[in-house]
Amino acid sequence: MAAKVFESIGKLGLGLAVAGGGVNSALYNVDAGHRAVIFDRFRGVQDVVVGEGTHFLIPWVQKPIIFDCRSRPRNVPVITGSKDLQNVNITLRILFRPVTAQLPRIFTSIGEDYDERVLPSITTEILKSVVARFDAGELITQRELVSRQVSEDLTERAATFGLILDDVSLTHLTFGKEFTEAVEMKQVAQQEAERARFIVEKAEQQKKAAVISAEGDSKAAELIANSLATAGDGLIELRKLEAAEDIAYQLSRSRNITYLPSGQSVLLQLPQ
Repeated sequence: MAAKVFESIGKLGLGLAVAGGGVNSALYNVDAGHRAVIFDRFRGVQDVVVGEGTHFLIPWVQKPIIFDCRSRPRNVPVITGSKDLQNVNITLRILFRPVTAQLPRIFTSIGEDYDERVLPSITTEILKSVVARFDAGELITQRELVSRQVSEDLTERAATFGLILDDVSLTHLTFGKEFTEAVEMKQVAQQEAERARFIVEKAEQQKKAAVISAEGDSKAAELIANSLATAGDGLIELRKLEAAEDIAYQLSRSRNITYLPSGQSVLLQLPQ
């Protein structure tokens, strides 16, 4: 009797396990920010896009393909040429996501790895097209214009594949070795030219100062000559007195100078 009971319990447990496995295989989850596309073995990819939550499907017949519909970053490096034939290394950072309603078409025509198949090719195409419109100098001075033009053209191109670009920005922009060396040499030449101009201007100012000084000396000599012609030796005597007065003043301030009265034979007034 006990054996029959255990046999019945075993069969019941086996049945529950099989039923549980069947129910579990008929359920699938779609996480937040994701969407699902259903592939049916008999009818192909379904046009309905399944949202977040837990859903049922027919085991073995149907299979869910989960897509991440959140914005994701991708860096695409490109080497191209400018309008003046300079090599340019550009890295473009893109924030992209698929159009939810077009997920069945994306899966059917491109596949689950749509970003790997689409973004590098269209980014390279657009960057080469836009950069070729500008020369190297304009790429530096008009970087905002270049970035905006790339963003507009790339957004329009990506829309044909069912992709939305939330942000497009140029994160890296460098030129070839030859162009970089040429720019450095130009900067050095400009600095040397500025230095040479400063030296020339300094020499001109010194020349003007010398001319002014010479003109002043000539004018002073002329005035002195006129004074001598008018006053005779009186001017010379006046200058001698002024010089003697100045010398006496300087000597009077010196501690090493001693004055002796004129006509005295001794330092002290001692009896003879």
